[in-house]
Amino acid sequence: MARSQHQSVNDYVAARQAGDAKRASQIAREVAERFATRTTDGSEAAEIFDASLSVPLGSQTK
Repeated sequence: MARSQHQSVNDYVAARQAGDAKRASQIAREVAERFATRTTDGSEAAEIFDASLSVPLGSQTK
């Protein structure tokens, strides 16, 4: 997935690639809350949705 203009989307993709499902979920919740309060126009939420479908959850290394 190409880099986004939204830092939250880039962070979400990085979290998914790193296998950090907890952080990815937290970012998605924050974006959803911003969308629900109309703090964002919806493009951020749409990109999070697209990333959730196209970026596989990686394996965490310990």
